[in-house]
Amino acid sequence: MTIARVTEISATSATGFEDAIRAGIDRANNTLRNVKGAWVKEQSVDCDGGKITSYRVNLMVTFVLDD
Repeated sequence: MTIARVTEISATSATGFEDAIRAGIDRANNTLRNVKGAWVKEQSVDCDGGKITSYRVNLMVTFVLDD
């Protein structure tokens, strides 16, 4: 039987949402074992002077627990 856990992480990028997602998945893979997938829970941006300064995603990351 396989048992998985889901944890929420937040990642940011100055470039775009896709880059923030990649950064979040890369970081999750460095910290967690057996990462199997993720879904984007939320997206948001930070603005200054009417211009976007950073992109943020909250990811729900699924990883399989060791036996």
